[in-house]
Amino acid sequence: MSNYYFISDCHLGFGRDRNADREREDRLLQVLEKIKAEAAEGKAKQLFIVGDLFDSWFEYRFAIPRRHVRTLALLADIRKLIPVEYLMGNHDFGHRNYFRDELHIPISGGDLERELLGKKFYIAHGDGKALNDTGYLILRKILRNKFLLWGFSWVHPDIGIRLAERISGGSRTYTDNRDALQNQDGLRIFAEKKIIEERFDYVIMGHRHKPQEDRIGSGWYINLGDWLKSYTYGRFDEEGFHIENA
Repeated sequence: MSNYYFISDCHLGFGRDRNADREREDRLLQVLEKIKAEAAEGKAKQLFIVGDLFDSWFEYRFAIPRRHVRTLALLADIRKLIPVEYLMGNHDFGHRNYFRDELHIPISGGDLERELLGKKFYIAHGDGKALNDTGYLILRKILRNKFLLWGFSWVHPDIGIRLAERISGGSRTYTDNRDALQNQDGLRIFAEKKIIEERFDYVIMGHRHKPQEDRIGSGWYINLGDWLKSYTYGRFDEEGFHIENA
């Protein structure tokens, strides 16, 4: 059995209740420990982090957010055994080179196309895929602008990381208000085009915080859910795709 794992929207660091955040991380660590054990046995083949692992992330040249070191250490252990790929979401936009250089986990700012067990996968966080999302796409370009990120890096970490958390909250408010006005699911419409027109077998996304498995033609649209309410993640093997509960 070959297992490929997909995790999205953990939002570690969300809210002011540190105990609730630790409980969320504990549940994630249990799943990561399972993946690590399977990787050591040759069963787990790869882990995809499909955006928003952290509720906010901004790293400096010599400093990173101090919380969730247990998760970082376990991801480093998993990476020693199997490939791990990380897609940036709309909250964890402040990545530079820490994951790449220290954990040997590549960070992607765009979508991924992969072939797994003979099936064609399109993997995206999902931000920017909603209908009429031009405003957010402009905001994303601003937040990921290298010059602005460089300027932000001169702010003291104690202030900068707190400010990044506020920006993350603003991003959530914007997307929540916009999604509430949508009568159609733009992510599903995007997935349908990928499956019907480009023959992808699976389109995997997060972002909406609602686990979803929709059969579209000969393919599947999968939304991984989140770790704020559903506590769900994805596993793909020879029998197909499975949404599992942590």
